[in-house]
Amino acid sequence: MKKYSELLKKLQSKIDEENNFKLAVITHYLQNSNNNASFYYRDKALQILKEMNFKIDLENFNWDVPFPPVENSKFTFIDLFAGIGGMRIAFQNLGGRCVFSSEWEKHAKITYQINFGEVPFGDITKIEEKNIPDHDVLVAGFPCQAFSIAGKRGGFEDTRGTLFFDVARIIKEKKPRAFLLENVKGLINHNGGKTLNTILNTLREDLNYYVPEPKVINAKNFGVPQNRERIFIVGFRKDIDANNFVYPSPINKKTTIADIKEESVVSAKYYLSTQYLKTLIEHKKRHESKGNGFGYEILSDDGIANAIVVGGMGRERNLIIDNRLTDFTPVTHIKGEVNREGIRKMTPREWARLQGFPDIFKIEVADTHAYKQFGNSVAIPAVQATAKEILKILEVEKC
Repeated sequence: MKKYSELLKKLQSKIDEENNFKLAVITHYLQNSNNNASFYYRDKALQILKEMNFKIDLENFNWDVPFPPVENSKFTFIDLFAGIGGMRIAFQNLGGRCVFSSEWEKHAKITYQINFGEVPFGDITKIEEKNIPDHDVLVAGFPCQAFSIAGKRGGFEDTRGTLFFDVARIIKEKKPRAFLLENVKGLINHNGGKTLNTILNTLREDLNYYVPEPKVINAKNFGVPQNRERIFIVGFRKDIDANNFVYPSPINKKTTIADIKEESVVSAKYYLSTQYLKTLIEHKKRHESKGNGFGYEILSDDGIANAIVVGGMGRERNLIIDNRLTDFTPVTHIKGEVNREGIRKMTPREWARLQGFPDIFKIEVADTHAYKQFGNSVAIPAVQATAKEILKILEVEKC
């Protein structure tokens, strides 16, 4: 039996990197060849394979990727603005089958493909909603954008030109039984609150969904040591009795930095140089003299992390002490020496654990991309806890 990963490599060798659409069609077909979603991919996939003179025996390969498609799935969902698949893992853990994924960022797509064996479709604004398979749940961590509301009520038409519009048009066309939208906490006050009001008006009035009041959920309450607040918006089609829906309650599981630290000694490249550490100290002092609290932070093993974010002081606000290093020879070009106080940045694997990604999740991109990907991702346990409550309403068995 052939390995799926080897099959995918052979396909990639025959398809131009710029034509990822073909790989998206083929991999979506392979993932869904035995369910109703295959209708949306089969003809195009077979046409592409025929043009390439490439044959695939659907019965003769095994899914040697970390997160293969769920067999005997209980429900279907689509993964919009998929990133590296944090939302997908949460819903697959509960028995869901992903029938469509979309992500535009090149390196995120690489990580997604490595872990799920599926190439996401690209720019969602260029994908027609009718070409997306029917699904039970729509899942999206859409970017936050301001809407142009010139004294209007604030609804579907006012979202044009934003990426939320693409979420709305897909909901309007496919009418999923439910949806889960995730965004930064700042969405609440974004554009003076008008953005969130427009989103809710669109979902409730224009699309006719039951949408309980959104809730800010903190990852630290769901088993990961990270203070990460995100707003969750849940909605149900009106023919579904969802009056009993409740957002998940915090679980009684305390975790700390010690729980996510690397088991082995990490490379010296993660340790701050003496010069860089000096710069951070001086930078923090300047801000403190002005009454600002901005600056680096060293976390204790029994504490929790600040929200991991992309850019700025994302890594510097989550420094840790690790005194296991014995070889202080620099492995990158640095000014000064490797500090002897054991102060280092967290590794990408530690950031992955802060977000609840299991260790089988593969990280094969450069650190720069990995930090960005995990900083942009979701806290899987918080998503999964919310998804579980959604599926209770949908009466999906054994959730």
